[in-house]
Amino acid sequence: MTTRIASYNTHKCVGTDGVRNPGRVIDVINALGADVIALQEVDRRLGDRPAALPARMIQTLTDYDIADLPRTGPNSLGWHGQAVLIRRGARIDATHGIDLPGLEPRGALSATISVAGRPSFTLFAAHLGLRRRDRRAQWERIARQMEDAPAPPLAIGDFNEWSKLKGFEPLTGFEVHAPGRSYPSRLPFGRLDRLVTGPGVRVERMGVFDSPVARRASDHLPIWADVSAIRG
Repeated sequence: MTTRIASYNTHKCVGTDGVRNPGRVIDVINALGADVIALQEVDRRLGDRPAALPARMIQTLTDYDIADLPRTGPNSLGWHGQAVLIRRGARIDATHGIDLPGLEPRGALSATISVAGRPSFTLFAAHLGLRRRDRRAQWERIARQMEDAPAPPLAIGDFNEWSKLKGFEPLTGFEVHAPGRSYPSRLPFGRLDRLVTGPGVRVERMGVFDSPVARRASDHLPIWADVSAIRG
């Protein structure tokens, strides 16, 4: 059996038409068919970072729960704009936030998850910086956490890396996967959204979710991966 992991940069629910429409983002989330979804840019950028994607819409219009993880402010959905959704019935524990170095405030989220009674894995959800030297430093910190994870590790998110080879040097012993072109959503050519797997996690299938709604809902298309051989 496989577990589907997805990642989606929601662009604060502002679509390629310039309209903020959380309902379209919800439609894309539901269409992914994922067990776990790492979301980026779920909060507005300024002030106390209020949620751009309302929690009540997730609770009433999807089959997902919002993982109990750190949040930036009292009205935020995420931490540094990030949140993790898990399909109802999954077990989640050992959660924490990771402060990341760099010029701009960035962070990652970590959660150990078990879906439908399958062996646990530790998810690292990340939205990395715009400068490569910052991203290298951020990967160094995340890689240390992945090496010490309580279950086989998998990182996924918007890594903001245009190169096929550069920027991932700290990930010795891990495998970097690029499911496909996900940015910009109207005419994608950048592989900014990727995943990284450690020992015990195998990617069976992966891809980019593309639909007319997804091309309007955000400037990124979501990525997904079906993973197996997750060993405790």
